[in-house]
Amino acid sequence: MADNRMDHNAPVMVIGLGRFGSAVAEQLIHQGREVLAIERNTSLVQKYAGTLTHIVEADATDIDALRQLGAQEFSAAVVGVGTSIESSVLIAVNLVDLGIEHLWAKAITPAHGKILNRIGVNHVVYPEADAGVRAAHLVGGRMLDFIEFDDGFAIVKMYPPKETQGFTLGESQVRSKYGVTVVGVKSPGEDFTYAQPDTKVTHRDMLIVSGHVDLLERFAARP
Repeated sequence: MADNRMDHNAPVMVIGLGRFGSAVAEQLIHQGREVLAIERNTSLVQKYAGTLTHIVEADATDIDALRQLGAQEFSAAVVGVGTSIESSVLIAVNLVDLGIEHLWAKAITPAHGKILNRIGVNHVVYPEADAGVRAAHLVGGRMLDFIEFDDGFAIVKMYPPKETQGFTLGESQVRSKYGVTVVGVKSPGEDFTYAQPDTKVTHRDMLIVSGHVDLLERFAARP
């Protein structure tokens, strides 16, 4: 059986340097990855020339231009183009035709994402929709971060409800009362610790909690 796992040190090609594409490229570089950025807008190329070491002005809807840049040698690519669905799809088709195995692409609408999936993009990202959902969960104030998975399961970083403060996790019985699991506790100035029944929670701590979204919302709504 072929091993199609991604080499997490492999260079990545990022096409389109709008807000999404540029953020991806800069974060990858911060993580020590080699990035080839491709953008057809001259002003954007000039804007990021100082922060992205390998940046090329080219039209990625042209498969011959991609071949000349050696795109077929990459195993991973990110399509950050989203404002033009036609361009996004054409670029994705080119990358699939070039045999790039791991493809991420930004989608604006579910229909756009469906097309990308159909042509072989294996990771479709909805940054605006995902950010909106995440913001809605954070607006209440107790949650500091929120990551939701496909099956309704989520992990959140949050302030502890008052009923947990001053007690160990065993004493507050969070799991039996609310059906969520406190994975870890982070105290200011101290290392993250995995939660144990004898872990004591203070008002200064932050909790990492996992569980179903509805149950997490109920727990986070506690005073």
